[in-house]
Amino acid sequence: MAQEIHGTVAEGFEAVREEFASVVAAERPDYAGQLSAYVRGRRVVDLWTGADTDGDTLFGVFSSSKGAAHLVVALLVQDGTLELDREVAYYWPEFAAEGKAAVTLRELLAHRAGVVGADAGFTLDELADDRVIAERLAGQRPFWRPGTAFGYHALVIGALTGEVVRRVTGRTLQEVYEERVRAPYGLGFHLGLPESEEHRYLPVQPMAPTPPEQALLDATPRGPHTLASIAFNEHVPGAVPLVDFPNSRAVRALGQASAGGVASARGLAGMYAAATGEVNGRAALLKPDTVAEVGQIHSVGYDLVARAHKSYGLGFQATADMWHPFLGAGAFGHSGAGGSQGFADPRSGLAYGYTRRRIAFPGGAAPENQRLVLAVHSAAGRWGPS
Repeated sequence: MAQEIHGTVAEGFEAVREEFASVVAAERPDYAGQLSAYVRGRRVVDLWTGADTDGDTLFGVFSSSKGAAHLVVALLVQDGTLELDREVAYYWPEFAAEGKAAVTLRELLAHRAGVVGADAGFTLDELADDRVIAERLAGQRPFWRPGTAFGYHALVIGALTGEVVRRVTGRTLQEVYEERVRAPYGLGFHLGLPESEEHRYLPVQPMAPTPPEQALLDATPRGPHTLASIAFNEHVPGAVPLVDFPNSRAVRALGQASAGGVASARGLAGMYAAATGEVNGRAALLKPDTVAEVGQIHSVGYDLVARAHKSYGLGFQATADMWHPFLGAGAFGHSGAGGSQGFADPRSGLAYGYTRRRIAFPGGAAPENQRLVLAVHSAAGRWGPS
């Protein structure tokens, strides 16, 4: 029996509902997920399905959290509070240790600093706390000469940039995000989930690969001391599996800025809509010059951690090059290990958000995003508000 699709689409976006239904029909019977999109500040897609799921349900979105974290940094750069070409150590002197004195904020945001993890790794409680991560990594020797290459700072980039925010503002990145972004727009995208909102959270479910998919995973194991293992804290004996990270109340409560956020698809899409355009009478959070700066590609090519082609702007993924080549130049956003994805395409006025409960194979943005984004983008190109 097919799962019922709930929610609404604007006139002209009926094909998006059909594509979402097709995606759901191909999933396991226990699939739960959400899809949302805005065009020029108007929500045009708002769909969901699954047991215990509605449009306000919150899922662990892993690295999609980085989009919220680095929207804060973009705002502070726009304000003149932070300067992209200042050395990180100018704001945070301890970071200069072990050859990192010349690393600029721009290089850090572009995953070029080489501080992807700690030699000794972290416990779950340590990894939940950005302040602890930052303190440990200030004295860490980089894993490559900063600026010469790039690699995904998967679980630590938000702590590193967040410490810069704290040093210059006296407030945590999470506090600035709550005050300037989440609360004013009522977004269902939290970096720090209050106890009172815990009832909205559905725990992440582990990946359930088919036998052929499992064979692929088994054929490409990570060595225990590779850059990837260090970046994902897998080199620690007894390390907690990634699936359990957002399922930790400590992680959700502290809102670990690299991977500890929780969101609905409405929250993801709404944040990117607010970042780049007017929403409900409020002016865009980012000015056009700032939008162009954060979306400009700063690192492209071979990622030393992912061992694959990747593209990054300033704290964001370069969405068109990395995921969806039909999007406009300068599209920016972030995906998460569970399958979530959110982005803004400023040239078309499109903002997109997708969440799912069960981790998708093979990790990162779930494959169905390709179909869903194309459907939304195609409808948006033909659409004009009545």
